[in-house]
Amino acid sequence: MQASSLFVAVIFLIGLVQIDGLLRRCYQCRSRGELGSCKDPFTFNATDVEQEPGVAAIPCASGWCGKVIEGGGTYAIDDYDLAIQRMCVQRGPDDNMDRCADTIYNYKKVYMCFCQGDLCNGSRSWSSAPPLLLLLLLALALPLPLPLRQWLRA
Repeated sequence: MQASSLFVAVIFLIGLVQIDGLLRRCYQCRSRGELGSCKDPFTFNATDVEQEPGVAAIPCASGWCGKVIEGGGTYAIDDYDLAIQRMCVQRGPDDNMDRCADTIYNYKKVYMCFCQGDLCNGSRSWSSAPPLLLLLLLALALPLPLPLRQWLRA
């Protein structure tokens, strides 16, 4: 009975990941120098954003989030002119690959990152996939319940 409960729990968690994959949000904010909460390191998560003025987690129809770093070039003495903006972008790169590169944005040379995923333009953290993979491997290591084994043989 314990193995079948674990199997159902793993299937349920995999289903949650699929549902979470349908909802794509991006952080939206802008900081200049030391002003604002959008600068790196970005320490907020989805629940912290609700209490932080100037930072929001917005729905993104394209599923592509962006982060733009403007100013702060090699000749900058301090980061006063460094501006960081996080946003939803209308479309991602043509090859659908996450990336960062120097580019022209609003007629200015900037460093821009594109990513696809829920709140991916914040700080990098462990995704929910590794724990789910461990649970799946654990479930596969345990013997299957008899009804399930009979169903798989049929």
